[in-house]
Amino acid sequence: MQIHELTTPAALVNTARMSRNIQAMQQRMNTLGVAFRPHVKTTKCIDIAHAQIAAGAKGITVSTLKEAEQFFAAGISDIVYAVGMVAPKLKQAASLIQQGCALKIIADSAESAAAIIAYSRAHSISFEVWIEIDTDGHRSGINPQSDELLSIGHILNQQENTLGGVMTHAGSSYDLHTPEALQILAEQERSLCVHAATRLRAAGLPCPNVSIGSTPTALSAVQLEGVTEVRAGVYVFFDLVMSNVGVCSLDDIALSILTTVIGHQADKGWAIVDAGWMAMSRDRGTQKQANDYGYGQICDVNGKVIEGYQLIAANQEHGILSQVKGDSNQTIATRFPVGSQLRILPNHACATGAQFPTYYPINDEQVIGPAWQRFYGW
Repeated sequence: MQIHELTTPAALVNTARMSRNIQAMQQRMNTLGVAFRPHVKTTKCIDIAHAQIAAGAKGITVSTLKEAEQFFAAGISDIVYAVGMVAPKLKQAASLIQQGCALKIIADSAESAAAIIAYSRAHSISFEVWIEIDTDGHRSGINPQSDELLSIGHILNQQENTLGGVMTHAGSSYDLHTPEALQILAEQERSLCVHAATRLRAAGLPCPNVSIGSTPTALSAVQLEGVTEVRAGVYVFFDLVMSNVGVCSLDDIALSILTTVIGHQADKGWAIVDAGWMAMSRDRGTQKQANDYGYGQICDVNGKVIEGYQLIAANQEHGILSQVKGDSNQTIATRFPVGSQLRILPNHACATGAQFPTYYPINDEQVIGPAWQRFYGW
């Protein structure tokens, strides 16, 4: 099938770029001497996860228990559920473990830890729990210097084999844009998570796993002493935010959205396409960065960037394409006739990918195989 035969909008994955991204990250982790556990929330796609594991990944990271269920059913059993655990979700997690899934869950409060232990005792099931560490003030986790870290460790250690380690995610790396700043944060992420592990061990508590990672810090770390594994997700596709951060180029972005021009507002300099926010998502992550790409960077149907044109606005099913730089002698209707097809690079690959039930693997101008399924839910 040729790309132009697809119904638009459609999510396309350039398999050559994706494979290059997978191999480059895996090779970097191999060189740094740590295991790599990709975060599959970006794609939620079994075909892609299998490609990551074939390249050398050790297990996966998920953001929902539905993901854990789907990937476990597909034969992947070593899974970290990297969202704080609460009591109502323990039954779902326990069911996976009872089926043979090596599921790791996380806690970042004494309340969460106590709920896990209480459920474990009441139902005679053992959970492996990693304590989430806050290494950059970005979101959740325990201060590695706090007394609460040891309190949580002691609560979890009441049950044999429950305390499995520490983990962190330096999500503030998305706000950076220089190699120097990224290297500093990568070292901060490493050192503070290792420090938390050291404190637990000094208190006589087990801490076999030290798990860190984000795509920018994984690609910027100089050394990873004391770390056992790294997690990263968006690297598999990359996106415009990552390009602005400086860890990829536009030519590395593997995900694009195929769209068709459906009309014009010539007096406004607009072309209307059939990819609105239902296709691109509402994510405007580049808005606060040096290069604002609107709702996405316009490319021709073969994926070549068309300089100066962006998706400047998005309604539910309508996208508005306009020139933002340069001075074209062509009218918008001449430049992009009704019926012509374009591709749009996304701001945030995780959010844009989430809008589609399938990805079409492509190579140049052809769809090279059956669509890859993507799943949803919690």
